[in-house]
Amino acid sequence: MMNRWHVLKRLMPLLAGMVLLLSACGRADLSTLRPQGPVAEEQFGLMKLTIIIMVIVVVVIFAIAFYVIIRFRRRPGDKIPVQVEGNHKLEIIWTVIPIILLIILGVPTIKTVFGLAQDYSKDPNAIQIKVTSHQYWWEFEYPKYGLKTAQELLIPNDAVISIEAKTADVLHSFWIPSLAGKIDTNPGGNVNRMYFEAPKTGVYLGKCAELCGPSHSLMDFKVKVVDRASFDRWVAQMKEPVALPADQATADLITNQCLSCHAIGANGGQTYPNLTGIGSRDAVAGILVNRDEPKYKNEGSVEDNLKKWISDPQAVKPGSLMPKVELNDQQIDAIAKYLADLKLNY
Repeated sequence: MMNRWHVLKRLMPLLAGMVLLLSACGRADLSTLRPQGPVAEEQFGLMKLTIIIMVIVVVVIFAIAFYVIIRFRRRPGDKIPVQVEGNHKLEIIWTVIPIILLIILGVPTIKTVFGLAQDYSKDPNAIQIKVTSHQYWWEFEYPKYGLKTAQELLIPNDAVISIEAKTADVLHSFWIPSLAGKIDTNPGGNVNRMYFEAPKTGVYLGKCAELCGPSHSLMDFKVKVVDRASFDRWVAQMKEPVALPADQATADLITNQCLSCHAIGANGGQTYPNLTGIGSRDAVAGILVNRDEPKYKNEGSVEDNLKKWISDPQAVKPGSLMPKVELNDQQIDAIAKYLADLKLNY
């Protein structure tokens, strides 16, 4: 009895740790356990079916094991029982039951897998989005609307979202836990497809689910689900020309330091993230959360977060291709203020 209690005391910290870990599950913007769309709900239903079957099997096996241990435990004076083998009834039972369980699990699994593999890339009513993963950011292209943006995927809540995913460098994995399963972006020009729907407006967190380098854990993105009218306004505003600062020195600074790689409106290049409307995004660099009243280390105002990112990108995302440019404080302030004022009202 004492030995059993000693083992139980050793297990208590492990069980307590598991309780604390699992207590963090359930965020509607992140967790697979609170699906926010039909695709995620179907996947969650399959997950529940699998767990129920496993629980039933474990309970039955442990119940039989405890019964056998207690009922047939060795008693004083017992002799070695007669050894028997070849009980055909038992052999048939423990062969047939697993087959039945596999059929119960296999049929809905195959149905779900093939159903979710439906291709909407040619559907005129679906929102077509080309996703390109980079170290360590995400590019989103809307071919129908002639738009490219980064780090925030903005979609309407009344349409199927068709994704074509590829990578610009190494292997990444595109995942929005609350809305859909993950899909790899493979090197070599390979394109993978998936679709999902997001009927509930809100902001959902997306992650890279494949180890891709030192800042893999920081390769976050946001999915903003809005109504159709808001989506149309966003598209229109993204296409509007964006004026450079009235101050010529600041305009030259933006042109020379930002627009050689980034796009702002119709100006600049498309090599790196499009900065149009960056002042109204939820985060800078996907990881510095924009909040007027910051509570945590990675939070700050849009302008402060931009300063932090421009001043030393490697301190925010080690291994990022964003270079550290030699600028003085006044120049960094001017760039950050201009970019922070680039807001979209949709």
